[in-house]
Amino acid sequence: MKKYLLSLVALVANVRGHTNHSFPANFIFGAATASYQVEGAWNHEGKGVNIWDTLTHDHPDFMTDLSNGDIAANSYFKYKEDVQLLKKIGANFYRFSVSWSRILPTGQTNVINQAGVDYYNNLINELLANGIEPMVTIFHWDLPQPLQDLGGMTNKFIVDIFVDYARVLFVHFGDRVKWWITFNEPAVFSIGYTTARGFAPSVNAPGIGNYLAVHSILLAHAKTYHMYRREFWAKQQGNMSLALNSRWFEPKTNSTEDVQSAQRAIQFYLGLYAHPIFSQEGDYPKLVKDRIAQKSLDEGFFRSRLPKFTKEQISHIRGTFDFFGLNHYTTSLTTVGNTENQGPSLEADVWAQRLFDRSWKETGDPSRKVVPWGFRKLLNWIKNEYNNPPVFITENGVSDPTEFNDTLRIHYYTHYLNEMLNAMFQDGCNVIGYAAWSLIDNFEWNSGYTQRFGLFHVNFTDPERTRTAKESSRVYAEIIRTRQIPARHFHSASQD
Repeated sequence: MKKYLLSLVALVANVRGHTNHSFPANFIFGAATASYQVEGAWNHEGKGVNIWDTLTHDHPDFMTDLSNGDIAANSYFKYKEDVQLLKKIGANFYRFSVSWSRILPTGQTNVINQAGVDYYNNLINELLANGIEPMVTIFHWDLPQPLQDLGGMTNKFIVDIFVDYARVLFVHFGDRVKWWITFNEPAVFSIGYTTARGFAPSVNAPGIGNYLAVHSILLAHAKTYHMYRREFWAKQQGNMSLALNSRWFEPKTNSTEDVQSAQRAIQFYLGLYAHPIFSQEGDYPKLVKDRIAQKSLDEGFFRSRLPKFTKEQISHIRGTFDFFGLNHYTTSLTTVGNTENQGPSLEADVWAQRLFDRSWKETGDPSRKVVPWGFRKLLNWIKNEYNNPPVFITENGVSDPTEFNDTLRIHYYTHYLNEMLNAMFQDGCNVIGYAAWSLIDNFEWNSGYTQRFGLFHVNFTDPERTRTAKESSRVYAEIIRTRQIPARHFHSASQD
């Protein structure tokens, strides 16, 4: 691993300017959203309550602006307008998620809400009528509250319940949907099982709840994949994976300690979820298993806080993918230690502080900087770690507070896409598609409406939730149309 982790000095020296490479003819572009973040209609036409409805209503103080997704961008009623925005940029596909509670109000198949089925049928048909492929995320964080009342993702029975839910979607939509994402960012939504304040479902079980949740998620993903292959694939011919998120982790210095901290970070924040599926041997990374097991014993536990897979489960999970779904936003420097003196916890297990270089361009989100070369480094790590699987960039974007002339977002997209092309053509990384996050401004979880990621501006003070094109949407449309990155957005390599 060490040979893939260059020093910051070497990286700066390796920054490249504009590439002349063009995107392959079969490379597909699109944009993404998620149900709770854009749909609104939180209790409309039979939809049940989910954990984000509960959290935002019971604890508005957990949101930066005391807001919620009750109306959000009102896409439940404005989906046709959103499809026209996709058509305007020339999108090949639209990645959206299904609200589990809108389809199954109780979370289980004893009650199927026909109005919810109709909504997604209408959206899918509208997309196809406009030449846009649907990419459907089965679960994007909005777990039905009745299932959370039973323990949510930490209850082992969630595996079969999730498979039942997925089967309902395949039955109703699989004849037209050829791209499926089972889970979006388990590394993020499992945080909801580590803290009593902030992220749904806000269960305070650090270092335990998140690992129980991850265990169930991986089993549910695998069982769903096999079920689809067995029952639906022959007729529907769809592709399936899950969307994993990761920063690139660069050691702050060349010291052994800092290099090891970066190795731990990438394995805990990405390998923990990817290794069981994409590696040749399967199971959790050995580094992760050994470290959690030893720390658990040191803390007085009789066994590891990370549950063990059986040999049969390892085999069942390994290889359950048709592509590698990757969400990427930024890069961090790493050094030993962490900023939280708590234990047990994921942070204590990783023991790697995340830092930023002061020269990195700021964004609207203080936790994310513009570091394009990190994107290329991460793609290379995936190529080398997992035998160069086909990678689908299922999210990439930036928070830019500028309403319409969003030059920061333009800089971000052009430079990140540029580094992705370098990874593809100069390094041989197998990247097959790209989704910009996000199509429209939306409810950004605990940040509420204070963070804007959209290619199109949404006026959240207007009852009509008016959409207006930002300059970045025009640049993205140009990239899709020309299959190239406009050279005019590169003034000097040093600005990256």
